[in-house]
Amino acid sequence: MNTNMSLPGLDPGVSALQPLAERMRPQTLDEMAGQQRLLAPGSALRRAIEAGHVHSMVLWGPPGCGKTTLALLLAQYADAHFEAVSAVLCGLPEVRKVLAAAEQRFIGGRRTLLFVDEVHRFNKVQQDAFLPHIERGTIIFVGATTENPSFELNSALLSRCRVHVMEAVSVADVVQVLQRAIDDDVRGLGGRGLQASPQALEQIATAGDGDVRRSLTLLEIAAELAGEEGGHITDATLQQVLADRTRRFDKGGEQFYDQISALHKSVRSSNPDAAIYWAARMIDGGCDPSYLLRRLTIMAVEDIGLADPRALEMAINVWNAYDRIGAPEGNIALSNLVIYLASTAKSNASYMALNAARADVAEFGSQPVPMHLRNAPTKLMKGLGYGKDYQYDHDVEGGVALDQTGFPDAMGERVYYQPVARGMELKLKEKLDALRAARVRARQDKG
Repeated sequence: MNTNMSLPGLDPGVSALQPLAERMRPQTLDEMAGQQRLLAPGSALRRAIEAGHVHSMVLWGPPGCGKTTLALLLAQYADAHFEAVSAVLCGLPEVRKVLAAAEQRFIGGRRTLLFVDEVHRFNKVQQDAFLPHIERGTIIFVGATTENPSFELNSALLSRCRVHVMEAVSVADVVQVLQRAIDDDVRGLGGRGLQASPQALEQIATAGDGDVRRSLTLLEIAAELAGEEGGHITDATLQQVLADRTRRFDKGGEQFYDQISALHKSVRSSNPDAAIYWAARMIDGGCDPSYLLRRLTIMAVEDIGLADPRALEMAINVWNAYDRIGAPEGNIALSNLVIYLASTAKSNASYMALNAARADVAEFGSQPVPMHLRNAPTKLMKGLGYGKDYQYDHDVEGGVALDQTGFPDAMGERVYYQPVARGMELKLKEKLDALRAARVRARQDKG
């Protein structure tokens, strides 16, 4: 197949009305920005595409990385009719009409590549509608999603498609696209005498945050403003265009959970610099501060625990302070907490003790409370032996009744809490090690 083919063109008058990002959409695989891992010459996927052997797939990647463009190219290389639906704009009735038309086309000897944008927004029933058509070969299914397919797509659909991961496009690759748009006389901005330094293009590409479409839109705006300044994209132009830029951040999607995971693990690894970076990323992206503070409080009890009990106190205090003073000053208090949690001693001993105790609860069931540990508020209960032989620890030498068990008889003494030799838990460890050893000796002497 001819690898220099181009996508179907529009009437020049219509094309002129299109945004620059649409006009500059790649027409060959060689024009695709980034995605070298997937589409490098000689790669398995590229060889299959160029041979016209296109399989059903799911393209998973961030906005503006080329998912729609690749789907268009797949249809061209496979000599298939291209049909697109958006899970945001249509429901099951519209999908069924598209599938019925694809079936008629298939009977007539032509395949249909059905591109489903935002496929993760379809529910299970809607996703299931594609399955028989994929199996019969009526359609080549290409789904696009910004969310993790493992969580958002049902297993039946995933089993019939290959998942290809697409990456955010690097700044260097986006700069090449921007320069191509400036130089292109047919589809781009060529002929205007537009001038932009490499540094200016790099700033635009950086502001695009891995999104080629967004970067081209910013360039188009800059070009319009530069027309008033002799065709030069100056620093003043960029200040206007990039003043309100925001980074890519999906408050409920894959990137959100990746970033909170990175923050938590940086705190756990005692890396305050990495922790404050991820916190800043989430604040910059518009994360709800209450969510961040709740997660930081969880870290204080889960990963720091009794190695530094002050961590929980600080987390609660910072949370209260943030509620009172709000942003932006509240973010300073939040950063204090992040750095403190990452810098202080760590222990999950309490967490592990709880898990071990819960395992015994599940194994031994509802064991009766030993008689000596039961309270005897009535004469009847006292007569039944409630509280018999209980030793009041404050009356015992040393303040601990060493030979008195605190567990159900069927279980015997257990050890769940294993304090670490770090922070304040070091002192707890020394005390408990001595007490546990003394209890063993006391039971041996009693026996």
